[in-house]
Amino acid sequence: QVQLVESGGGLVQPGGSLSLSCAASGSGFSINAMGWYRQAPGKERGLVAVDTPGGSTNYADSLKGRFTISRDNAKNTVYLHMNSLKPEDTAVYYCNAEVRIRGRNFGLWGQGTQVTVSS
Repeated sequence: QVQLVESGGGLVQPGGSLSLSCAASGSGFSINAMGWYRQAPGKERGLVAVDTPGGSTNYADSLKGRFTISRDNAKNTVYLHMNSLKPEDTAVYYCNAEVRIRGRNFGLWGQGTQVTVSS
């Protein structure tokens, strides 16, 4: 069984920085894309950033320049570095991965980690 475990959420002041990490654990799998989504209260879950199999990265337009996604393939881990945080960045952040197991692709979600931007 493959699982995604997130860490790094918390409370941060406006203008501050925070980093999240998400590690995939298990056996017998490979990872295609890994990325981050977020869901604020009363809103739908939306894309933050994704690291694609080809090594390119895609970001939500509103977050370009403040958020950076990176990936350590050896550790099956994806990171999200967030700078110049704003109150509107407050949300539950979810890790997402497309994994390949026995020739089939599956989408996985982490449990979510709360990020609160407030003074």
